[in-house]
Amino acid sequence: MLKRIESFPLPLIGFAAFSGTGKTTLLEKLIPILVSNGIRVGIIKASHHSVDPDTPGKDSYRLRKAGSSQLVLSTPERSICYTEYSKPEDPLLTGQLKLLDTSQLDLVIVEGFRDQPFTKIELHRQAFNRPLLHPEDENIIAIAWDMTEQQETPIPQLDINQPEQIADFILNCLQENAQ
Repeated sequence: MLKRIESFPLPLIGFAAFSGTGKTTLLEKLIPILVSNGIRVGIIKASHHSVDPDTPGKDSYRLRKAGSSQLVLSTPERSICYTEYSKPEDPLLTGQLKLLDTSQLDLVIVEGFRDQPFTKIELHRQAFNRPLLHPEDENIIAIAWDMTEQQETPIPQLDINQPEQIADFILNCLQENAQ
C-alpha cells in the first residue's frame, strides 16, 4: 500500500539508496514498463549539485537574473518552471510536489529525499558494502537488491536487475490503493 503525503492527491513511491547504486538506471527501465501499463508517471529527482539548464544570454535567463523569483518557460513541446530561492537550502519534498500538475498524473516517483517520510523501495547492491536502510526507516516497503539467496527481512524482496518485477510490485500497490 502506498501511503499518501498529507494534502497530496496521488500515490507516491520513492527509491532510496546510496549514491552510485543505480537509481536512475533502474528508473530508465522501470518508467517505460509503467507507462506501457497506462500509468502516467511524474518524477521528482533531488540533486545535491547546483544545476542551471538555462543558457546565459537567452531571454529566460535574462529575466531570471533580473530578479524574478519564478519563471515558466513555455514551448510547444514542454514547459519548464524555474523557481529561484533567496537562500540555498535543501528543499522539502512537500514543496516540490506542489510544482506538479496532478491532473496529468497517476503516480509520482521520487528519486532522492531519502530521509523524508514517505513510501519507498530501498535499492541495495551487495558489492557496495553499505548499510541497509530499511531497518531504520519504517517507510521502506520493499527492498530491491542483487542478493543471490533470499535473506531474512520483514519486507518483500525484489531483484534490482529485474525492472519488470519491480514494476509488478508497484502496479500491485497501485491496485491495492484503488480498492
